[in-house]
Amino acid sequence: MTSYATSTVRADMGELRRLRSLLPPELQSWVTVEAATDVTPPLITSEELGKDQVEIQVDLAKWEGLALDQRNLMFWHEVGRIQNDTIPRDGWEMAALAIGLGGAIGELWVQDGLLLILALALCSFSGWRLYRRNNPQKTLVEDIDADERAIAIATRFGYTLPNAYKSLGSALKTLIEQTPKKRKRDQYIKRLDALKKSAAKAKDRVRSSEPRPAY
Repeated sequence: MTSYATSTVRADMGELRRLRSLLPPELQSWVTVEAATDVTPPLITSEELGKDQVEIQVDLAKWEGLALDQRNLMFWHEVGRIQNDTIPRDGWEMAALAIGLGGAIGELWVQDGLLLILALALCSFSGWRLYRRNNPQKTLVEDIDADERAIAIATRFGYTLPNAYKSLGSALKTLIEQTPKKRKRDQYIKRLDALKKSAAKAKDRVRSSEPRPAY
């Protein structure tokens, strides 16, 4: 008799294979999809493993709480981030900030003014870079752009434009309801507002392109 754990593992592997099949052909050779292994991972995220290798990581426990169409659009959102080249990278900024702080403390001790100025300049520049990389407004713009990409990818995989918008919108609504952290929830709300505006514009474009009846 198949155990519950074995069935769960098989279901998880099947979902990962299904998600890999949703990768656009041009990404299949260098983007992989795996189960997240962190203690408290986000629902879905991407990590650059090397110069030409990106891994999409999915928290399968949370993933099960979404309907199939919602999963597809959230997955394509992540694919859109990869296509837009906006996935986070392990940059040099944190290392530079640590070196700068260490250098500043050391130069205070030996009282070398020039090296102290250089160390403080390194701290300032790396701190500014970290702020820019983690700026909420910049992240929101990138997420909205990735949502637009997700809609476009969905139409490549057979979704109608209205159904693509509906599926992504319902996924965002579900995440808003399930997200306890206000900052993250607000980001989902702003994305949903932007998606509604985009859907309205798309609907207007379709209406304007329809042939008018002849009288």
